[in-house]
Amino acid sequence: MHTRTTAVALLLAGLGLGAAGCGAGPSPAAGGEPATVLDVHAAASLTDVFTELAEQFEAQHPEVEVSLNFAGSSALVQQIAAGAPADVLATADERSMAAAVDAGLVDGAPEVFATNVLTVVVPAGNPAGVGTFRDLAEPGVQVVVCAPQVPCGAAAERVEEATGVRLSPVSEEGAVTGVLGKVVSGQADAGLVYATDARSAGDAVEVVEVPQASRAVTRPAVAALADADAPARQFLELVAGDRGREVLARAGFGAP
Repeated sequence: MHTRTTAVALLLAGLGLGAAGCGAGPSPAAGGEPATVLDVHAAASLTDVFTELAEQFEAQHPEVEVSLNFAGSSALVQQIAAGAPADVLATADERSMAAAVDAGLVDGAPEVFATNVLTVVVPAGNPAGVGTFRDLAEPGVQVVVCAPQVPCGAAAERVEEATGVRLSPVSEEGAVTGVLGKVVSGQADAGLVYATDARSAGDAVEVVEVPQASRAVTRPAVAALADADAPARQFLELVAGDRGREVLARAGFGAP
């Protein structure tokens, strides 16, 4: 864990030399008290859940400010490897976490804390009349998926293999939120997103169930980064503990 806003820290970050867990002096918190910043990098599919958990953590630890960064899992690993300050990493799948482990970024064994599955979403009203996964391969249907290096993109490829349907997407996004955004805005006829993202979109989308998606379950994992201090461990305990499970279940995640 680190404290923020000193010239040294900014210089190190700019040069790509920042290290997770390095101290850089206190920053003012509410009431003028020094605050320690806990940098949490989490997959885009975890945005709602980790935002809520961060608020709970700050309520329990008023001396700590949680700084959240959401992006595609592979992008997060690249950012941390390049020197971005980081104390906790949560990826959408185990493969992305394994890359962080192989790069020597993780301290200790990562923990799988949930499961997720893909589904097909279409804009409200389903203008393209998509009813099955096979319909996504019909001429003229504009389909958006995640890029293959992103967990939701890798899962989409497994669904294609399970169904025997090969898609020709018009766009490959770097995060699942990009796919969902294009469907909600009507820029695509359909998209492959996690079931949790479909739930968070509410009435803005309609869901087309894909039975074969059960063969492409993804398992989000969380870990403390090298040199992270006690608050990082405490945050991991919150995520994997009873409160974390409650928040995850409400968002539609399955148990680990």
